[in-house]
Amino acid sequence: MDQTTPRSIADAFVETLADLDPLLGTRLGIRPGVADLPDFSPAGHAALTDARRATLARLDAVEARANGALPAVERRAARLLRERLTAQLALDEAGEHLREVSNFFTPIQRLRDGLILMPKATDDDWATLGRRLRNVPAALDGYLEALDTGAAKGLLAAARQVETAAEQLDALIDADWCRELTAPAPESLRAELDAAAGLATAALDRVRVHLRETYLPAAAGTPDGVGRERYRLTSRYWTGADLDLDDAYAYGWEEFHRVAREMREAAALILPGGTPQAAMAHLDRHGEAVEGVEEIRAWLQALMDEAIAELDGTHLDVAEPVRTVEAMIAPPGSAAAPYYTRPSLDFSRPGRTWLPTMGATRFPVWSLVSTWYHEGVPGHHFQLAQWLVAADDLSRYQTGVGSVSATTEGWALYAERLMDELGHLTDPGRRLGYLVAQMTRAIRVIIDIGVHLGLRVPAGEAFHPGEVWTPALAAEFFRLHTGREPAYVTSELVRYLGAPGQAISYKLGERAWVAGREAARAARGTAFDLKAWHMSALSLGSLGLDDLTEELAAL
Repeated sequence: MDQTTPRSIADAFVETLADLDPLLGTRLGIRPGVADLPDFSPAGHAALTDARRATLARLDAVEARANGALPAVERRAARLLRERLTAQLALDEAGEHLREVSNFFTPIQRLRDGLILMPKATDDDWATLGRRLRNVPAALDGYLEALDTGAAKGLLAAARQVETAAEQLDALIDADWCRELTAPAPESLRAELDAAAGLATAALDRVRVHLRETYLPAAAGTPDGVGRERYRLTSRYWTGADLDLDDAYAYGWEEFHRVAREMREAAALILPGGTPQAAMAHLDRHGEAVEGVEEIRAWLQALMDEAIAELDGTHLDVAEPVRTVEAMIAPPGSAAAPYYTRPSLDFSRPGRTWLPTMGATRFPVWSLVSTWYHEGVPGHHFQLAQWLVAADDLSRYQTGVGSVSATTEGWALYAERLMDELGHLTDPGRRLGYLVAQMTRAIRVIIDIGVHLGLRVPAGEAFHPGEVWTPALAAEFFRLHTGREPAYVTSELVRYLGAPGQAISYKLGERAWVAGREAARAARGTAFDLKAWHMSALSLGSLGLDDLTEELAAL
């Protein structure tokens, strides 16, 4: 394969990654019929590290030959590839892959999601799924080898993460999820798939037992907070920037107070004289709600279809392949937060939003509308699918692999703000739901940085002034100002503690998107066209936070 330009180097790297990580190939839709699974062992990760270093060396050589004369599309491709490679290599060197235990971003979730995303239309598809299920034990053995290696080096996840991961495995195993996954298969393959599902479930059970009986005792005493130096590395990975963490912490408090004022105003329209917490409780009991799991799935689908119809041609240009997005119910063992899975590169598998029901059968909608603008349209689905539409000017790395959380989550949070600006959240309950989502993201900045860095609550605050942040204080603060149920708060807090720096990417990313838009508006004056700006911005592909505002301002 040609590797004479940054884009061609990036495309070649995607192929290498798909060979080393077949789950990535499944997600991208470029390895049909492949039943292999990644090697999660230290040796398997070393192969990934070697590929990253080799790719960076090729990029160095190409950029040196260009001597600063790269076209804009090549320059952006090079900047993203270099930033992502260096951020990931820093994590490799720190051994982060040797303590991947959490409720969101680990080999367990990747395996589960990869099995869900596999094609299941033909007998051959089902046979491939059966072979992949048979490969689960070896893949999980490699994962356990990595965890044991980390434990021997003193690189351990905190006990809270281990307990939660084991509970998620409880949910998968108790639901006999692997067998449920294969239930729609042709009867002619039933015996083979049942046997393969049994092997995969037994392997998941071995991981569960190992986590509880071997890893958890070793992890006792491991702090939840990771400290400033480790947080500097992980936040760079999630944001694409070397952050001023003290400035970000102060910004989180600024946004907290701004949103709190707006929440009080919105609550007064719902329950005159009541607090935001009382208004939320009132909406939960007496507001619009949907009864039934399938019914809420259909309701969310209709909400996204309506958003596409209303935004297309006015504030976005929705290409035909992007018009298809599917609302789904998340599988057992999911974290509490909704999420999105992107389409395959050829759109043969559509983008999908996923709602974890957490056992509920009644769903108040006041808190779901803004969230589905975030996960679906105009949020994650529109951005990530639009990258594929713009693929002629982007590398596959920019469209499908090198996403930076601050850019994608920042856009999705901006999308919620946009729908509020455009008047789609005028209903008082739905607007309060949007503000709770904004408050959640502001609080994430405060408690993620606060707990991991061991900072103090500012002396002038009403909430425990001057005290050092702890997980218990963080949970209390979160519940107090968002009205979320305890199970959701617990799941979210475990997520933040297990992926240090990811939680802050939403609000810091949104800040960059808004700053870029306003700079472009100021530069163009009356000639500024919001729809044209949106489409140009979403044709840039992924960018790190260090580059995002500058690129957006120039559009």
